[in-house]
Amino acid sequence: MPTQPQPQQPPGSAPDAPAAPTDPSAYDTLTRLLATAAFTVLTGAGISTESGIPDYRGPAGSLRHHTPMTYEEFTGSEEGRRRYWARSHAGWRRIWRAAPNAGHYAVEALRRAGFVNGVITQNVDGLHRAAGTRGAVELHGGLDRVSCLDCGRVTAREELDGRLRALNGDFGEAAGARINPDGDVELPAELVRDFRIAPCAACGGVLKPDVVFFGESVPKPRVRRCFDLVDAGHGVLVLGSSLTVMSGLRFVRHAARAGKPVVIINQGPTRGDDRATLRLDLPLGTALPDLAHRLGAPLPTS
Repeated sequence: MPTQPQPQQPPGSAPDAPAAPTDPSAYDTLTRLLATAAFTVLTGAGISTESGIPDYRGPAGSLRHHTPMTYEEFTGSEEGRRRYWARSHAGWRRIWRAAPNAGHYAVEALRRAGFVNGVITQNVDGLHRAAGTRGAVELHGGLDRVSCLDCGRVTAREELDGRLRALNGDFGEAAGARINPDGDVELPAELVRDFRIAPCAACGGVLKPDVVFFGESVPKPRVRRCFDLVDAGHGVLVLGSSLTVMSGLRFVRHAARAGKPVVIINQGPTRGDDRATLRLDLPLGTALPDLAHRLGAPLPTS
């Protein structure tokens, strides 16, 4: 879940960017760059759209009609928490059932073959893990976990889902409509008003999804781990992120300051385009498997 956008840049905007290359030689250049030494991969919501999970800022991005929950709103009132858990309970299983797509599997194939030294994802859907990339750093956490703000206990979201179903009967997916990248859906006010939230089973405290809300800081050790991966890589390969918020953009800027190549594959402009060594506007579900094939990194057969 992204953190604070820079105040001078309104959400969803990006600076003037050079046109994405359409010359096939740009793709050849990308292949040669990755063949030279291992890159650090940074992924955003764009890599999961082909798994049925929308992004925030693409052509049909959810920020056009949806304001994500903020940390202040969630911690500041029971009403805010009720709204979050009602909407999330109605939508999270669609995230939970989503399967990795060819792009996720291609990233893992490239990592296994030594062309990628590590994966940082801004997504909370767990799809890199599901594709076999167990060491992926989930910058903004994961929707499949729940933490207690009082005792710190972390439990499985599936366990909480059972408790919420017991409290709220058949309230569920049918109540919601469009799914958002953070796993919630829009609901009528009357459904939210009657929703019953569950406390921590251990201490009775406040439960929160184990994700970083807007306005909340990413834990410092996790950020340090990401910088270490960038430092260890030959360059950074950005996949499906507009880099609108600083939580991801800082790694691109860090690499560029160190003189490392930055490659961005994203459909639409990004805030990192001015740092990009190479910029391609391509669908990841086809571009990444093709890249893996070119580099001789076999994808899973099933």
